[in-house]
Amino acid sequence: MSGLVDVLAVTAAAVLVIVRQFRASRIDTDRRWWVLPVVLGIVALREPGVIDAHHHTAAVLLLAAELLIGLVTGAGWAWTTRVWVESDGGVWGRGSRASVAVWTAGIVLRAGLYGVGAALGVRQDSSALLLALAATLLVRSAVLAWRVQAARPAGAPGPAYRGRLSRPARKEPA
Repeated sequence: MSGLVDVLAVTAAAVLVIVRQFRASRIDTDRRWWVLPVVLGIVALREPGVIDAHHHTAAVLLLAAELLIGLVTGAGWAWTTRVWVESDGGVWGRGSRASVAVWTAGIVLRAGLYGVGAALGVRQDSSALLLALAATLLVRSAVLAWRVQAARPAGAPGPAYRGRLSRPARKEPA
């Protein structure tokens, strides 16, 4: 993909994730919460250019810092998400104002890293940003799954069903 398309795709994914965090949504720990971050990570690693070959050491350090910022942002996001249990046992969550502060700090730090890389002459590809987004989502999902398990009291009812609902049976004519 071209650089502009990559940046637009990463930006669209980030905006979607950020906007969705401020709507109350049911947190389902029974699904495979790790699949999307792993797929994003694989897509990012398939792109050539994660590491600038001409500035190998600086590029690796910048990538490590980017991943560290992603991990911290994901953990901060998960810990600032309000989590509650409904009467039916379902667990819900919604981002808070502190979540906005976590995201803002993460974006500012990433912009600073980009500036450092540009000053050093390191070619930076959007795949590093995508990899950091994958790390952010993975840590956030893992911490939320752990918090959901801790929030649900022992013996509390879980959802009344697991998996997909089947179609209702047809009534036979009388």
